[in-house]
Amino acid sequence: MEGINVKKISEFFKTLGHPVRLTIVLKLLDGKKCVSNLEELIKARQPNISQHLRLLKLNEIVDWKQEGKMRCYFLKNPQVVKEILKLFKRR
Repeated sequence: MEGINVKKISEFFKTLGHPVRLTIVLKLLDGKKCVSNLEELIKARQPNISQHLRLLKLNEIVDWKQEGKMRCYFLKNPQVVKEILKLFKRR
């Protein structure tokens, strides 16, 4: 298929393949979250969460907005994530 960037698609799914990153993405489906919120929700430490968020941002899955002293993250395209999840709900 023309116009398909196989490497980008592969990196997207590879990034989502880690349980912590997938959990972060699922939590962000509910809306924007700051790192401190994610710490409470997924019971992981801030440095670990920040490392995973960096990879999610690098692969254009999330982005962030500065809110005072805090950096809050959101899904760049939540509809894509929802569509992917629909594929697994059918099984």
